[in-house]
Amino acid sequence: MGKGPFSFRRTCSRRRTKKGAETQQLETAALSPNDTAASVVNNSISAIVAAGGSSKPKKKAGGARLWMRFDRFGQSELIECDKNTIIKRVSIPARDLRILGPVFSQSSSILAREKAMVVNLEFIKAIVTAEEVLLLDPLRHEVLPFVDQLRLQLPQKSPFKIPGAGQMAVQDNEIHFSTGGQWLPVPEAVEGLRCELPFEFQVLEIALEVVCTYLDSSVADLERDAYPVLDELARNVSTKNLEHVRSLKSNLTRLLARVQKVRDEIEHLLDDNEDMAQLYLTRKWIQNQQFEALLGAPASNSMINAAPHLRHLSSNRSASLVSTNNTDDRDVEDLEMLLEAYFMQLDGTRNKILSVREYIDDTEDYVNIQLDNQRNELIQLQLTLTIASFAVAVETLIAGMFGMNIPCPLYNINGIFGIFVGGVSAACILLFLLVLGYSRWKKLLGS
Repeated sequence: MGKGPFSFRRTCSRRRTKKGAETQQLETAALSPNDTAASVVNNSISAIVAAGGSSKPKKKAGGARLWMRFDRFGQSELIECDKNTIIKRVSIPARDLRILGPVFSQSSSILAREKAMVVNLEFIKAIVTAEEVLLLDPLRHEVLPFVDQLRLQLPQKSPFKIPGAGQMAVQDNEIHFSTGGQWLPVPEAVEGLRCELPFEFQVLEIALEVVCTYLDSSVADLERDAYPVLDELARNVSTKNLEHVRSLKSNLTRLLARVQKVRDEIEHLLDDNEDMAQLYLTRKWIQNQQFEALLGAPASNSMINAAPHLRHLSSNRSASLVSTNNTDDRDVEDLEMLLEAYFMQLDGTRNKILSVREYIDDTEDYVNIQLDNQRNELIQLQLTLTIASFAVAVETLIAGMFGMNIPCPLYNINGIFGIFVGGVSAACILLFLLVLGYSRWKKLLGS
């Protein structure tokens, strides 16, 4: 009586559990040894199929997507990363990953961030840093040419392809870069970097090349299909040919919009030097390394007495280094030349599409002229038949008047019927010719 209702419920659930366990044991004992062994084998097979032999693919972790990583030496690997991992790795805001999502699949944008460049050009969706590039959905059919070009061109174009290169050191209180076994001071190392495009611009150039080639091939296919269809429509205006032209025009409009988006994005970058300067990731990376090395140099001043052979960085050298960095920050000539080249190529592609659209418009105008001409001919035929009907109606009126059995002296004249009918018919024909001539005189009918 002292137990509450909750205690009673727990006791009942425990009793039910024990009873169920006892029932299961009794059912197992009632089985024969052969049946028990068969059930164990079946359970083992089911477990194996569920573990690895199932035809359904294993689900990825929540938010994880397939990426391909390329370093500056052309080495690649496939990785699965979620959104937070990518954000921490390349230091970009979360909204930039939304740009690479399926919602903005048809948009084109090149965004500059502090340590990365977000590239969204047609089917190429990548995040480029000074040391690596992360490519989203690399196994898509459209992206495979870009992957192949990265594997072919990065090892050849990369200025850091010498093993052991790309390292920094401070020797004699001077910043040095290792280049093939020997250490060069910063100005010489920076001059060595200028001999070729930085890594991020190499990736951007390959992306623009692949996208422009894809758009050019699409335009070539469109031209190859467009001109025969338009010529056939000019020869024969039919519903089938009109449907082909309508589909062709819709494809042309979509293709023109895609080319225009990429062209506008490049034009936007060319109009803003600050945005182009922010895309120099390698330059900013070198400046950060230089700044960290300069900050670490005063820490070694306490070791001057122990190592008197170390020299301080002279103020003139530091001032020249700062002035060189400030000059480089405003120098966007390399990127400007790169973007201008592909801007001109995209402009040529756009002109090709516009020429096809002009040809379509000319064909439509020609077809409309043909239809208007046929419509005018029908109107002229209708007017001619109307004039003839008027003349016949006049003759019918006269015949109807004499068919009413009204007393008339003409009835008593022998042989008057043929003369009367012939005269009335001639008068109606003369009336038809007069009205027809009047219509031609007023230019209502063609000559």
